[in-house]
Amino acid sequence: MPKTPLPLRADDLTTFARRLSQQLGKASPSHLTLMNMLARAAGYENIQHMRAAHAAAQRLDRTADERLADPRTVERAIHQFDAAGRLRQWPSKRSVQTLALWALWATLPSKRSLHEREVSAMLCAEHLFDDPATLRRTMISCGLLTRRPDGSDYRRHEQEPPAEAKALIRALGPRRRTRSEAVALERTNA
Repeated sequence: MPKTPLPLRADDLTTFARRLSQQLGKASPSHLTLMNMLARAAGYENIQHMRAAHAAAQRLDRTADERLADPRTVERAIHQFDAAGRLRQWPSKRSVQTLALWALWATLPSKRSLHEREVSAMLCAEHLFDDPATLRRTMISCGLLTRRPDGSDYRRHEQEPPAEAKALIRALGPRRRTRSEAVALERTNA
């Protein structure tokens, strides 16, 4: 009869090695020798190899956004949005404009065809300076939106946002959720 693998997990190898040493009593090797034996049993050359592999895995687990996003640029872009997550004004700096457009891009539905009026209405809900045409045109020129030459059938261009854009979208999420909850509450009270 085949054996079923039984997983073993220890939160801290040092504690595990100490307890194993206590169980082995006087026959137990030194702490370092026991740690190296456990590391080899787990498939590593020694404890240093195991620690290095663990540290590398932790570094790789961090998202690329955390490593690549420039916090100053994201902060500048966040200041362009109000407490409800709406764009207050059209930023003067091009890099901040682009980040703001990514934040607006994230509010548009994906894989859905929209008419110009629908896109304008959605953008108007997300900014306060009443110029959806500029936003639409700039989003198209930046490759965030596509449209047919006759001005119909707008679509969000699906792509991976850059690190700063992801950080901005993440930062605006709670503000936008609070606004959505307030709107929903108003509708239920009306």
